Amino acid sequence: MKHLKIGDKAPAFSGTDQNSNTVSLADYKGKKVVIYFYPKDDTPGCTAQACNLRDNYSDLLSNGIQVIGVSADSVKSHSKFTDKYSLPFPLIADEDRKVIEAFGVWGPKKFMGKTYDGIHRTTFVIGEDQTIKAIIDKPDTKNHSQEIFKILE
Repeated sequence: MKHLKIGDKAPAFSGTDQNSNTVSLADYKGKKVVIYFYPKDDTPGCTAQACNLRDNYSDLLSNGIQVIGVSADSVKSHSKFTDKYSLPFPLIADEDRKVIEAFGVWGPKKFMGKTYDGIHRTTFVIGEDQTIKAIIDKPDTKNHSQEIFKILE
C-alpha cells in the first residue's frame, strides 16, 4: 500500500461515474474536494456514510466543498445505489482499482479472523491547490460530514 501524507500532491485521476460521465481531479482545480473511498455499494456502513454526506451535501457545497465517492463497484452498481438513496455527488466506478491504488487504500484487511485484500475506508480532504489537507483513516460513517467540517474549521 502506498502511503500518502498531508501536504502531498493528490494523485491525478480520471474515472467514470454512475452516469457514465468522466470525472477528473483536474475538473476541481481551485476547489476543496473530499474524496472518500468505500468498500461496497449498498452495504450498511457504506450506505450510512453516503447518506450522511447526502444529508449534509448542501452545507458542504455552501462551504465550497465538492464530494466524490470511489469504490471498485461497476457503473451499473453505482447507478442503482445513487438512485436508491438519491445521492447527489459522483461515484467513480474504479473496477481496475487505478484510483484506489494511486491513493494507496487497497491492501490487506481482516474480518472474522480471515485476511483478504480490499478497500480501506479512507477519506482525503484536498485543498484548492490539489494538495492533501487531511486524511481520515477510519471515518465515522454516521457522522462523516461532521468530521469533515471539524477538520476544515
